[in-house]
Amino acid sequence: MSDAGKRAAGRAAAELVEPGMRIGYGTGSTVEHFLVALAGRGIDVAGVPTSEGTARRCAELGLPLLRPDEVAELDLVVDGADELTRDLALTKGGGRALLREKVVAGMTRRLVVIATPGKVVARLGDSFPMPVEVIPFAAAPVRRALEADGFVVEVRNHGDGRDVETDNGNVLLDARLPGGIGDPAAVEARVELMPGVVACGLFTDLAHEALLGDEDGSVTELRVG
Repeated sequence: MSDAGKRAAGRAAAELVEPGMRIGYGTGSTVEHFLVALAGRGIDVAGVPTSEGTARRCAELGLPLLRPDEVAELDLVVDGADELTRDLALTKGGGRALLREKVVAGMTRRLVVIATPGKVVARLGDSFPMPVEVIPFAAAPVRRALEADGFVVEVRNHGDGRDVETDNGNVLLDARLPGGIGDPAAVEARVELMPGVVACGLFTDLAHEALLGDEDGSVTELRVG
């Protein structure tokens, strides 16, 4: 992926922010460019971070933070995606923040996704896994349920036998479906009803638009519908 493309998408998103807005700060490498560009504008904003890492970076950049209990609705959320389709169904959670990202996405009038064109796919869940955040007690039962639905499932780990832990103290299952997910909304609804699942990395009917930054600095916009 090109840093030039990520930078272009991040800068374009920063230009959408108006003084006085209450926003959601996403998580990931493309969002890093958005945060830097937004801080460089020096305008009066405050936002809810979607991860502890984003909160630390905002503090370093001087971007004021809000807690979810301090604001009923956000004007804008800017976040990345691991994959997206042209109708703006998303896979998120590669950076472990899917639960907080989904909470913040549900608080906004407008979710803008920033990414590079290579993130656009015909179907989710094939080349990049669907992350599922699960309480540790339920990891094995949820894994079996996903495998029964045809997914190839792995517990995300650090490579030394230690499971990756989210900011919420949970574990992550990465689930691939050979051939991809035909109906992301139905799969999202089914997975989130499994006992022990706290969030599924499929985000359907949440994103309103996407800004895709290319290597040459150009930005393409995708909108729902």
